[in-house]
Amino acid sequence: MRITEGDYASWYTEWLATADRVSGQAEEALAAGHRVSARDGFLRASNYYRSAEFFLHGHPCDPRHDHAYDRSVACFRSAAALFNPIVEPVEIPYEGTTLPGYLYRVDDSGTPRPTLIMHNGFDGTAEELHFFGAMAGVERGYTVLVFDGPGMPGPRHREGLVFRPDWENVVTPVVDFAEKLPDVDSSRIALLGISMGGILVPRAARSSTAWPRWSPSTASTTSARPRCATSPVPARRSSGSCAHSPLPNWTPPWSGSWRRTRSPAGRSTTVCT
Repeated sequence: MRITEGDYASWYTEWLATADRVSGQAEEALAAGHRVSARDGFLRASNYYRSAEFFLHGHPCDPRHDHAYDRSVACFRSAAALFNPIVEPVEIPYEGTTLPGYLYRVDDSGTPRPTLIMHNGFDGTAEELHFFGAMAGVERGYTVLVFDGPGMPGPRHREGLVFRPDWENVVTPVVDFAEKLPDVDSSRIALLGISMGGILVPRAARSSTAWPRWSPSTASTTSARPRCATSPVPARRSSGSCAHSPLPNWTPPWSGSWRRTRSPAGRSTTVCT
């Protein structure tokens, strides 16, 4: 075993090395014209990079976190470009900025289809949803739109945006964006939340009278992972380092803390100090 039991630094190092090796093989396959092998290799590498940084989620100031996350996204996007039709990266307008996501189409016909909007939870990524139902939906004739909301990895890494309890104000601009797409049948839109997303979706669904055109549905998986800097409860912890470490009996080898502040647009953010 290359990973030492109880040593989470070795977890990061070895998964990162595996991801680097597989992504390099995917690049070689692509250069040789082996698109399917390259696509599958990039998907594997993306998942391995995500595995490497998973246990760093409670410590967002660790620079290793950003490196592995950025590589995970880059590899996924390389794979996305090799699907037919491609999995299209999208930027969804949201309160003066954008939320990252991906649009999955059944084909290139532009035919309106029943649509599934998906998001993850505390530590899950939009890229991970490829394996958690996005491709399954496409295979069954659905247009699928996945996204990272505030508090989720994309907005958290990019702008330090944290979760907010009024999740209907996150879902509303996503539905508005979806309705403008030719591949979306606006009379048949469902919303699916994974993990902590299964808590957020019912809040958005409670306000669904504002959206009589779609029928929210939820899927929730249990999660005992700690929530601190990105807690959906704004008053949970206003400053300092995380109250709970996701790594039992382990002292992280870096220093740093975070604090919550407000952006010029009034959004709650976290800043490394």
